Amino acid sequence: MALWDRLKETASTMQTQLESKKNELKSGSFRDASMAMCALVAAADGSIDPAERQRVAALIASNDVLKNFPADDLQSRFNDYVGRLTSDFALGKVSVLQEIAKAKKKPAEARAVVQIGIVIGGADGDFDKTEQAVVREACFALDLPPHEFDL
Repeated sequence: MALWDRLKETASTMQTQLESKKNELKSGSFRDASMAMCALVAAADGSIDPAERQRVAALIASNDVLKNFPADDLQSRFNDYVGRLTSDFALGKVSVLQEIAKAKKKPAEARAVVQIGIVIGGADGDFDKTEQAVVREACFALDLPPHEFDL
């Protein structure tokens, strides 16, 4: 199977798994960690272009799991994390990973945060090495083995 097809299949599988756990994913720590993950993946290459912001906005608007939360609240949190990452990427990354790590208390939420990272990373059809690397770092912050997600 071609890499592109595998990527689409993985993102689709992750989305299906997320939807099956929708009713479990309503906590503030999941909300914050998922937006921190979106910001981290969007800024993985050190900058965030308008297309990346658009993909996250589309995810917020269309993702059934994220509909558990008000869209404007999610967008505001995403923008806050993006601000941290763009003002000082190294320091912002530490702060954002700490936010993501708060979801590790509930394994279902921790896995869902990683799955959201994979979905957003693959949204443009190219889950590149820098995006995979930050999702892998998030796995470590969440005490999850990256190989569980093919990372």
